[in-house]
Amino acid sequence: MTRPPFSAPFHSSAFPAMHGTTILCVRRGGRAVMGGDGQVTMGDMVVKGAAKKIRRLAHGKVLAGFAGATADAFTLLERFERRLESRQGMLSRAADDLSRDWRTDRVLRRLEAMLIVADAREILVMSGLGDVLSPERDLAAIGSGAGYAEAAARALAENADLPAKQIVERAMAIAADLCVFTNAKLTLEEIAAPAQTEDS
Repeated sequence: MTRPPFSAPFHSSAFPAMHGTTILCVRRGGRAVMGGDGQVTMGDMVVKGAAKKIRRLAHGKVLAGFAGATADAFTLLERFERRLESRQGMLSRAADDLSRDWRTDRVLRRLEAMLIVADAREILVMSGLGDVLSPERDLAAIGSGAGYAEAAARALAENADLPAKQIVERAMAIAADLCVFTNAKLTLEEIAAPAQTEDS
């Protein structure tokens, strides 16, 4: 299935600005690294500073991060995990299934959140509008500081020979400096492609 290119943080007038989080994912050198800040805001008030917004799914083979309403995001993560199980960990098919559910289910389509999911081979961004977007480059970001994090990660990836983890750490630090809804309490998760055997 050919996916539309995705080269900028997703924004839509159908959703309010996703304040209180930034999630960034970078793939490089056979690894996928996802980073998320810890801030949760309600209006103009910080209600939590060390939230974990990234989960490992499919026995640690898939990373999932969320932006938006926390309860809504957890509902979507649970549904996505079930889809991953039914699809034997196949990221793309599970994402398509969830996107269809999210768009057509009367309850799910009211949920205000976005997901970014990745394995060692692919990054996908999902929204409640039915979109499953694949990044044009091997990086993507969602949330209030997405523009800052993605721009910084792209500059680092194109101009420095850094591993994915360092790119995420540095780009997220820049986003935390610039976005008032993003803090510097970083959660990082990393997965690697399975080692190739001589027979494979």
